Amino acid sequence: MKCRRTATLIVMAALCIGVQLTPRPPNVEFTSLICFLTGFLFGALFGALLGALTMFINGFLSPWGFAGIIMPFQMLGMALMGLAGGVYRKLISNDFSISKSLNFESACLAAFLTLIYDIITNVGYAVLFNLEIVIVLITGVWLSIIHVVSNTVLFGAAFHRLVKIVGSLAGENL
Repeated sequence: MKCRRTATLIVMAALCIGVQLTPRPPNVEFTSLICFLTGFLFGALFGALLGALTMFINGFLSPWGFAGIIMPFQMLGMALMGLAGGVYRKLISNDFSISKSLNFESACLAAFLTLIYDIITNVGYAVLFNLEIVIVLITGVWLSIIHVVSNTVLFGAAFHRLVKIVGSLAGENL
């Protein structure tokens, strides 16, 4: 890996962890975008590792408190986000020009992946505490709506622009 790519990857990891640990409204986060972007630019493995590592560190240092035994589900969900970024890169052509269709596509991916993340963490919580899964999903629906909507807007507005910016910093000609 080139030195410039390595440095950019390290900065992405530091940014992801720093942003995750910054106090913010519940379920409004930038970690999903950064992990997805990292997977997109550096490969599915890097994206998945960044997602898992970020949620591991967040589990101990979060401004919302210690994640406890739910942490493995958070790690799995965010690893999936980073993995999906790498898979998305393989599925689309190398035309990264900003267009309404690409913005819409990334927004739809964000909605789907965020919903999957919320299902993984809520089902994990229900299983760990021997609660009815449906009740836990219904109880968390408002937080899931906030999470899905905020990530959808964020990905739709920022993802393809960030691909160009971070990609150029990493030395890729996108």
